[in-house]
Amino acid sequence: MSAFDRNEWQGLAGTGRDGHGIYNPFLSHAFLSALEEAGCVGRDAGWLPQHLCLETPDGRLIGAAPCYLKSHSQGEYVFDHGWADAFERAGGRYYPKLQVSVPFTPATGPRLLAPPGEIRPSVQLALADGLKAFTGQLGVSSAHVTFAPEDEAMLMESRGFLHRIDQQFHFANPGYAGYEDFLDTLASRKRKALRKERRTALENGIEIDWLTGRDLTERVWDDFHAFYMDTGSRKWGRPYLNRQFFSLIGERMADDILLVMARREGRYIAGAINFIGADTLYGRHWGCIEDHPYLHFEVCYHQAIDFAIARGLSTVEAGAQGEHKLARGYLPVTTHSVHWIEHPGLRNAIADYLERERDDVESFGEMLTRHGPFRKSGHGETD
Repeated sequence: MSAFDRNEWQGLAGTGRDGHGIYNPFLSHAFLSALEEAGCVGRDAGWLPQHLCLETPDGRLIGAAPCYLKSHSQGEYVFDHGWADAFERAGGRYYPKLQVSVPFTPATGPRLLAPPGEIRPSVQLALADGLKAFTGQLGVSSAHVTFAPEDEAMLMESRGFLHRIDQQFHFANPGYAGYEDFLDTLASRKRKALRKERRTALENGIEIDWLTGRDLTERVWDDFHAFYMDTGSRKWGRPYLNRQFFSLIGERMADDILLVMARREGRYIAGAINFIGADTLYGRHWGCIEDHPYLHFEVCYHQAIDFAIARGLSTVEAGAQGEHKLARGYLPVTTHSVHWIEHPGLRNAIADYLERERDDVESFGEMLTRHGPFRKSGHGETD
C-alpha cells in the first residue's frame, strides 16, 4: 500500500462521509496499510500484497483491486480447501493462488475500485479482465474475489468467472427510535426471551462502555488485545492480528472504530471491536477473560443494535456464520464471491459443484427466514 498515494486510493475506494461513494473502512488506505506495516500480511504470513492497478498512459491511477498472493486458504471465510485437496490429489498445484479481498475480514465491499461517473463500468471491466491476465502472468492456479457486491459479482460472471453464493446474518434498521421499537416487531415469546437475556448478561455488576475516537487509548488496546488473543488462540490456534495493528488503526481511523467493552469491579473483562462505515456497523472480533451467561450476545449483538439505532445506521453486519444470530434479529443475507480457475478440468468440476451448492444455500436461507423471530404479517404473533 505504500506504493499508492493515500488520496488517490481513497478517491477510488470512497473518501468517507463527506466524499463520493459509500465509505467502507476496510477498503481504506489506513486499514490496508496497517495490516501490511504491522506484518499481519506479508510473505511470512502467506498473504503477499500484489495489488492490481489500472493507469492512464500518463501514469494517473484510475482503478485498483486489493490483491494478495496466497500460499494457503486461511483467513478468507469462503472455503476452498476441498478444491485445493482434490486438485492436488489429481497432480495439480493449487497454491499459490491470487486472492482479491480484505484479509481476515468477511465483510462485503467493493473489490474493483473505480471512480464514479460514466467511466466506472469500463474501468471495472478492465480490472476484471486484468485479473484474468494477471493470474496467467503469475502462473498461478486461480483468482478468487470474495465478499464482492452483487453487481460486481454479476459483472465478473459475465467475463467468465464462476459465481458462488453464501449467507451471513445482518440486522436491518428501518429507522427505529430505540431498541424497544425493534422488540415490538418480534413475536411475544421472542421479545420476552431477549429482555431476559439482556438482564441476565448484565448481572454480577457488569456495565457496558462504548469507546471510540479519543477514548481508544493504548491501555484500552492492551485490554482488548488480551481478550482477542484469548479467544483467537482457543478458536484457531494463532490469531491473525497483532498488538501493533491495533495501535496503528487507533492512530489512523479511531473515529471509525467502536469498542464495546464490558466492565466489572473497575476493570474490563470482555470486549468487541466494530468498524463504522457510512451506513453500516461491522462487527468483527470478540474476547473475554471472564465467562458470564449471555455476555457474548450482549456485547456483540444487542449493543451493536443499540449503537446502530442511536447513530442512525441502516445495517449491522455481525461477521461470518452463526445461526444463533437469527433469534436476536439478524436475518439471512446473500453474500457473493467469484472465481477464475485456469485449469479446464478443475473449472468444470467446481462449476458443477457450485450449481448444486447454490440450491442448498438458497433453500436453507428461505427456511431460516421463515423461522425468524419477527411477527408474521397478517397472522398475529407466533409462538
